[in-house]
Amino acid sequence: MGIQDSALRTERGTRDSGPGNWSPTPDRIPTPPPTPDPLIYYRPSLFDLNIVSLLVSFAVLLISLSVHEFAHAWTADRFGDPTPRFHGRVSLNPVVHIDPLGTLLLPLLAIASGAPIIGWAKPVPVNVGRLRRHQRDFLIVAAAGPVSNLMLAVIASMLIRATTGGGGLDRMLFLAFQLNLLLAVFNLIPIPPLDGGNILGSLLSGNLADGFNRLRPYGFLLLYVLLLTGTLGYILGPPYFFLSRVLRP
Repeated sequence: MGIQDSALRTERGTRDSGPGNWSPTPDRIPTPPPTPDPLIYYRPSLFDLNIVSLLVSFAVLLISLSVHEFAHAWTADRFGDPTPRFHGRVSLNPVVHIDPLGTLLLPLLAIASGAPIIGWAKPVPVNVGRLRRHQRDFLIVAAAGPVSNLMLAVIASMLIRATTGGGGLDRMLFLAFQLNLLLAVFNLIPIPPLDGGNILGSLLSGNLADGFNRLRPYGFLLLYVLLLTGTLGYILGPPYFFLSRVLRP
């Protein structure tokens, strides 16, 4: 998630995405069961974690969301659209990516209450019409966010293997591994306004594209239904467990 066509209106309509990077996080990576179980979400609480752990959890989330949005902005800028640069989004500074509700209030309330952490950053404005090869480049811009989180998960895994083991640093790196792996998998779900929805929309044409774009206003409603019914865990579980086995520290 996290990119937004800010200007182009075509016969296929405008590709608008909502707030980006909604992120429930797991509390551990269990051994994959024979059949997929619902994903276990990370639920830190003020009642069972100290303030340092809570702040570290929030900091890891903030950095991960910022890298995700920076990847969208930098890629769009490289492919010819200066819109993200004009808005100051080609930056790793978390301040420029913060959404007061999705990046600050809701994650902190979730941490304090022990609920699953959900959050998002401000979507990056992208003018598809200014990209050199409109549909192909928009697909790459959309994929850049999840790819950046996958790269962070790989880096965290490598650093965990390189450390001596134990201690606060290992716990922080393992949290970064879990969170970024889940961010990558979650954002590739092909439901708009997630990045997976933007990728799929870029591959469609004609009536299929028009019909798919009409689903965009209802994308978040569908995601909440999947979350509240527990279906989301069954969707995320198989690819998450597969990647965790491949990349596991």
